Amino acid sequence: MITQLITMNGHGIYVWASFAVVLVSCSIFYFKTKKTLKKYEKEYLIELKKLAEVDRQILLKKSKIANNIYASSNKAN
Repeated sequence: MITQLITMNGHGIYVWASFAVVLVSCSIFYFKTKKTLKKYEKEYLIELKKLAEVDRQILLKKSKIANNIYASSNKAN
């Protein structure tokens, strides 16, 4: 039964190769996107730290994303 699943009546090589190509493509896309997001988060954090304390607190109260970025940077330090 397992060999039939792998061979798929002679078409298995094409099916499994296409799965592999899709898996590799999605992995590359995921890691490139993750790297870019981290870069933008660092740039945003630098800009956030340049703000005055009062303005920073107002922004952190209004924005969940800014709050998450700021909190995660404080945990890392």
